[in-house]
Amino acid sequence: MPTSTPKRRADAERNIETILRSTHELMAQGALPSMSEVASASGIGRVTLYSHFPSREVLLEEVLRRAIAHTDEVLTALALDEQPPPEALARLVRESWPILDRHRRVRTIALAEIGPEALRRQHDAAFQHVGRLIERGRATGDFRTDQPVDWLAAAFYAILHAAADEVDAGRLVSEDAPALLTTTLLSTLRP
Repeated sequence: MPTSTPKRRADAERNIETILRSTHELMAQGALPSMSEVASASGIGRVTLYSHFPSREVLLEEVLRRAIAHTDEVLTALALDEQPPPEALARLVRESWPILDRHRRVRTIALAEIGPEALRRQHDAAFQHVGRLIERGRATGDFRTDQPVDWLAAAFYAILHAAADEVDAGRLVSEDAPALLTTTLLSTLRP
C-alpha cells in the first residue's frame, strides 16, 4: 500500500513530461494543437490530460514557462561575468541561439495566443542576464551609455527574435544567425 503513492506520483510526472514534450513537438510544426491532438500524440487519455492541464492555455503557458526556465538555467551556467563584455555577448548569442532556434515556432504561437506583453513578462528572468551584461559593459566602456539599459536589452531581444522570424521566413539560414547576430548586436551596443 505505501508504494502506490510514490508510483502514482512517478506516473503523473512521466505523464506530464510526455504531454509537454508532445505538445512542444506539435507546436514546433507551426500550430497550437488541440487537446485531442496532444492526447493522441502523448498516448495519454483526454481525462488524464485534462487532469494535469485543464485547458490549452494552461498547457501553452507551461510549455513556455519550461522553455524559458531552461533558457534561464543555460544563461546562468554561462558565468558571463567572467569574460570581457564583448566576448561574453558573443558567447551569450552562441549559446542562446540554438535554444531560441529550437523554440522559435513556439514563440510565434505564443505571440498569437497570449500576445506580446504576456510573452515579454514570461521573459523577465532571461532579460536580467542581458541587462546585467549591458550594465557591466557600460561600466568597462565597452557599451554605450547614452541610452537606457532597459531599452538596449529590449533592442537585444528584438534583434534576436527578428533573426528567428527571418529563419522562419526562409530568408536566413539558422547556422548563419549567431555570427550575424553577434556583429549586429555589438554594433548596436558599442559607444
